[in-house]
Amino acid sequence: MKILVIDAQGGGMGRMLVEGLKRALPEQPVTAVGTNALATSAMLKAGADQAATGENAIRVCAAAAEIILAPIGMVLADAMLGEVTADMAVAIGRSPAHKILLPVSRCQTTVAGVGRMTMAEAVDRAVAEAVSRIRGANPQA
Repeated sequence: MKILVIDAQGGGMGRMLVEGLKRALPEQPVTAVGTNALATSAMLKAGADQAATGENAIRVCAAAAEIILAPIGMVLADAMLGEVTADMAVAIGRSPAHKILLPVSRCQTTVAGVGRMTMAEAVDRAVAEAVSRIRGANPQA
C-alpha cells in the first residue's frame, strides 16, 4: 500500500502522523511530502522512508498514492498562510488515493458535525483509519 503523508508549515502534524503509522505498521513504507523544507525535515526525522518538498513533489506523489493523510487545509487553495497553492489542492483532490483529512480548524474552515479534538486525538483517529484500511487490503500487515 502506497502511503503518503503531506504537511505544511513546521510539519508537526505530519511528524505525528508518520510516527503513528510507523509505530502501528513498522514494515509499511511511508512517503512524506512537505510544502517546505522544514515540514519535510520533521517528517523525515519521524521515520518517513522517503521524502520530497514542494508543489511538483505533491503532484507526482499524490498521483501515485493509495492513501493520503493530511490536514484538511492541504485541499484548500491558499491555506496554511498561503503555502498551499491551487495546484497542490487540485493534485490532492484529483488523486485516486483514499484521503484521510484531519479536521483542523485553523484555515478559516470548520467541518460541521466534527467535535472539537486535540491534534493528538485527530492524528490517532487518522492513523487508526489508515491502519484499518491497510490491514483490510492486506491481512498480513
